[in-house]
Amino acid sequence: MFKDVPLTAEEVEIVVEKVLTMFSKLNLQEIPPLVYQLLVLSSKGSRKKVLEGIIAFFNKLDTQHSEEQSGDELLDFVTVPSGELRHVEGTIILHIVFAIKLDCELGRELLKLLKAGQQGDFGSICPFSIALFLSVTRIQRFEEQVFDLLKSLVIKSFKDLQLLQGSKFLQDLVPHRCCVSTMILEVVKNSVHSWDHVTQGLVELGFILMDSYGPKKILDGKTIEASSGLSRMPNQHACKLGANILLETFKIHEMIRQEILEQVLNRVVTRGSSPITHFIDLLSDIIMYSPLVLQSCSSKVTETFDYLSFLPLQTVQGLMKAVQPLLKVSLSIRDSLILVLRKAMFARQLDARKSAVAGFLLLLKNFKVLGSLSSSQCSQSIGISQVHVDVHSRYNSVANETFCLEIMDSLRRCLGQQADVRLMLYEGFYDVLRRNSQLANSIMQTLLSQLKQFYEPEPDMLPPLKLEACILTQGDQISLQEPLDCLLCCIQHCLAWYKSRVMPLQQKEEEEEEEGFYQDLDDMLESITSRMIKSELEDFELDKSADFSQSTGIGIKNNICAFLVMGVCEVLIEYNFSVSNFSKNKFEDVLSLFMCYKELSDILNEKAGKGKTKMANKTNDSFLSMKFVSDLLTALFRDSTQSHEESLSVLRSSNEFMRYAVSVALQKVQQLKEMGHVSGPDGKNPEKVFQNLCDITRVLLWRYTSIPTSVEESGKKEKGKSISLLCLEGLQKIFSVVQQFYQPKIHQFLRALDATDKEEEVEVSVTQRAAFQIRQFQRSLLNILSSQEEDFNSKEALLLVTVLSNLSKLLEPSSTQFVQMLSWTTKICKENSWEDASFCKGLMNLLFSLHVLCKSPVTLLRDLSQDIHGHLGDIDQDVEVEKTNHFAVVNLRTAAPTVCLLLLSQAEKVLEEVDWLITKLKGQVSQEIIPEEASSQATLPNHPIEKAIIIQLGTLLTFFHELVQTALPSGSCVDTLLKDLCKMYTILTALVRYYLQVCQHSRGIPKNMEKLVKLSGSHLTPLCYSFISYIQNKKSKSLKHTGEKKKEKTAAGPTAMARALRETKPIPNLIFAIEQYEKFLIHLSKRSKVNLMQHIKLSTSRDFKIKGNILDMVLQEDEDEDEEGTASEHEGQNKEPAKKKRKK
Repeated sequence: MFKDVPLTAEEVEIVVEKVLTMFSKLNLQEIPPLVYQLLVLSSKGSRKKVLEGIIAFFNKLDTQHSEEQSGDELLDFVTVPSGELRHVEGTIILHIVFAIKLDCELGRELLKLLKAGQQGDFGSICPFSIALFLSVTRIQRFEEQVFDLLKSLVIKSFKDLQLLQGSKFLQDLVPHRCCVSTMILEVVKNSVHSWDHVTQGLVELGFILMDSYGPKKILDGKTIEASSGLSRMPNQHACKLGANILLETFKIHEMIRQEILEQVLNRVVTRGSSPITHFIDLLSDIIMYSPLVLQSCSSKVTETFDYLSFLPLQTVQGLMKAVQPLLKVSLSIRDSLILVLRKAMFARQLDARKSAVAGFLLLLKNFKVLGSLSSSQCSQSIGISQVHVDVHSRYNSVANETFCLEIMDSLRRCLGQQADVRLMLYEGFYDVLRRNSQLANSIMQTLLSQLKQFYEPEPDMLPPLKLEACILTQGDQISLQEPLDCLLCCIQHCLAWYKSRVMPLQQKEEEEEEEGFYQDLDDMLESITSRMIKSELEDFELDKSADFSQSTGIGIKNNICAFLVMGVCEVLIEYNFSVSNFSKNKFEDVLSLFMCYKELSDILNEKAGKGKTKMANKTNDSFLSMKFVSDLLTALFRDSTQSHEESLSVLRSSNEFMRYAVSVALQKVQQLKEMGHVSGPDGKNPEKVFQNLCDITRVLLWRYTSIPTSVEESGKKEKGKSISLLCLEGLQKIFSVVQQFYQPKIHQFLRALDATDKEEEVEVSVTQRAAFQIRQFQRSLLNILSSQEEDFNSKEALLLVTVLSNLSKLLEPSSTQFVQMLSWTTKICKENSWEDASFCKGLMNLLFSLHVLCKSPVTLLRDLSQDIHGHLGDIDQDVEVEKTNHFAVVNLRTAAPTVCLLLLSQAEKVLEEVDWLITKLKGQVSQEIIPEEASSQATLPNHPIEKAIIIQLGTLLTFFHELVQTALPSGSCVDTLLKDLCKMYTILTALVRYYLQVCQHSRGIPKNMEKLVKLSGSHLTPLCYSFISYIQNKKSKSLKHTGEKKKEKTAAGPTAMARALRETKPIPNLIFAIEQYEKFLIHLSKRSKVNLMQHIKLSTSRDFKIKGNILDMVLQEDEDEDEEGTASEHEGQNKEPAKKKRKK
């Protein structure tokens, strides 16, 4: 009716308001036609109101609906059925999209709503509106804009969450809102009700988030990424959200599955150079969800296999692992994969051949032969549907055996290829054996025949191994052909597993014929051990007189041989320890092997000149397995069994051996930190690694706390770190690794460290357990701090502080233990005055990280700035500063740059938080177009936030007031201070502009804002100008100084000039920021009718005029002197008048 009636804008608004109020009184089915009519009417005006009204109504309905669903079930008969509500919403979204196609202005209003939501007004963001925005992406002209806005909305929401999590000050002020990610996943869930117009947008949004925020860099072939889900980084959360959207959409919508799978596989194939782990993880989740569903898309998967030989090895391994459940379901996919792998086995590219080996090993692991031991240690869980498939295909086990033996034949051919290919094979055999024990015979025979090629059968022949045969010489090129150490390592682990698992079962059946190979291998390892111990380094031609330089052929060959011998020694150490059963003779063998290893390693370290870096990389990977390291450490430090005492004393007598054991443990932890897994058997099994980590930590913790470094070092001075210090270093790395990779298992980890807790059943919280460990390290730190100055071990003190800061992250900020930790740290900072910069920095970082979780650190900043001012003195040398000494940790040595830079970075964080709050307030004010009489009540909720902002800025102002008067050394401190002052003024300007907005709503400015302005005028701005003069005076002095030197050395002039210019660059920015602040203050004074400028002395005019006489003088000198001299003179002449003006 109204569309035919001519209406004014006010009348349209009244009609729209009236219709919107009717919504709640109507039946749900009657709303879509009414919305349609309302949209037709909106072409006359009030578009924004119409959209806001519809979104608000459905947001309210959704909220009520979800509350009723989670609430009392008796209310169910009152509520609208879920399906009906979603269908109505879907219809209304279609109506709005249709209206936007006809009226672009309506679309622009919708975009404005989305922008407002992005800037902090979350009223317009709800599951219904997100579904609407995604539907609008089907209109081409709005598609790009909407996706860009949604993308930035998601990332902003995660960044806000991160900011809130890190600051108690913000948590107290801002209520926690529903995260955008949960809203988007809610839309995915709702889209099951025939929202086909939304699903396409969802899929595109998912891929946009994954493409934009996935891991970006690759270093040394390894992706740089933290463990997924545990990282606090917004980018990773956004990427994970993209993956979740796609996975959930895949589960719900059958129509879109093919497209999602195609897009994921296309990205895996086409983005070989950039990291694609996030896409492979998504593919794995999709296949795990339902391997049978994917049979319909098998052609796409087999097409992907054709590109395997061109993809990087890491991608191939990830892809194969992901598609593994499909191979059990679909024979055609399996057959096509095998064909591709066979071709790749003889490809020209080395990577393709390595991919083939990786693929075949994975197949061997996953196709069980009948009679294989059930493997509870499987590292990959298996989906439900896959289990059903396995149950129905028991008869396949016989076929599997033929299939696996065929693959073994293919793999044997690889033993004649390059060292890298053989290495992969040796690393993979142990896993295959553990998962498919019926292949033991085949695998062990293969390894035995390979070892025989390099083994000297004569029992008296020294050395026992043919090292020459392991090295390939092609012209000038010398390279390793057979990684003999890896071969022995593989044999040793397979043999140990075979003896412990398969042989006990075989003894019952008395199968004699199969025991031959294992006996042979045992005898060979024994013989190699005894002959290695008898061999001298001269037998290997590797004594001190040998050439180890990287530039000659013989040097390279000797290096390769040395590493092989060291590797063999390590493997034999593990073998002899594991078969020793605590026999004294065996332990003597272990020690002799270690001495051989050490002698060689010392020679290499001594000789390694140019090859040092190469060597460091090579020794990174010890051949000892993590399980063995944990057993060895436990035996060395914790085994008090009487019968083991005598034999263990052999190993314990060698300090070098114990230090070596601890340093290998450190190496393993470092490897875990960098790669997420360790080398050796079970290194990629997170459960086993975690278990070993707990055992190692328990031993290191006991060793460090029971034998302190001071006690150990007083005994005898040896070169290198003491064992206790190595233990502490290990503990520090382990605590950070556990938080990075095993966040959900922290409770289990701490429980494993507590030896007394075996029989008690009482539940102890993570905070209590962490507090117990913290107390142990606090005692150690206090002991160090109470020592004499010459005994102060700064490295150990710094490690202890790092351990404490790692453990303090496990404390609940509201707990008494956290408060105790904070007060203890504060006390240490107040009472200890060690002049060690790195220790001071660590301690201050710990103090701030704790303080921030309790309250804002501004008062702390103010106290510390007074200390710095007291120690460094005033910019005016005539003024004597009173020393406050709040914190003894601040002294002449640590005040600048260490503490000063740390304080400025903390101040920057506080300024960021304040800026975020001001932006939030601005967003709210721009939405509040309210009647004047209600305005005072409507904005009342902002008072606590405004008050908090003003208090923060006031305290920061006093902090800068102190630093600006401090005689800071030129360099980073001055630069950072100038930049932070500039930020301070920018944020003060933002606050003034906020109050300019507020004054439009006829609300005055609060009294404490007037005080803040007064404080800035009296305590900061004038001092900023004198600080600038102080810097420029210092610069001109240093320029004169370099000017004098220049006569002797001409090159110094220009570089000093460039440095001076670079260091004074932030000054103009600061002056501009101050003047902008004053400009907006004048505006605010006019609008608020309050004279805010009475306490502010306006900055001096910075205009200039050309002084003719000076110009003549300069031109005169120009003729006499060379150009460079004139440049510096000109600089000095020009600067001088400007400075005088500023001081007037």
